[in-house]
Amino acid sequence: MNESSLYRARAEQCRAEADAATLENVRERCLRAESAWLAMAERGERTDAMRLSREKPAPVE
Repeated sequence: MNESSLYRARAEQCRAEADAATLENVRERCLRAESAWLAMAERGERTDAMRLSREKPAPVE
């Protein structure tokens, strides 16, 4: 499991906690945490994609 997958799993957990929350401030906190985890996952995925494109060998002409 890579980092992005772990971040997405945490985001899902935060969403579930938000859905189960009875207090509005707890729900909002969980939704903010979900948003932060998703942003970290997306940033990691972009980094991985850039790394792969740099490591790809140049075309031979």
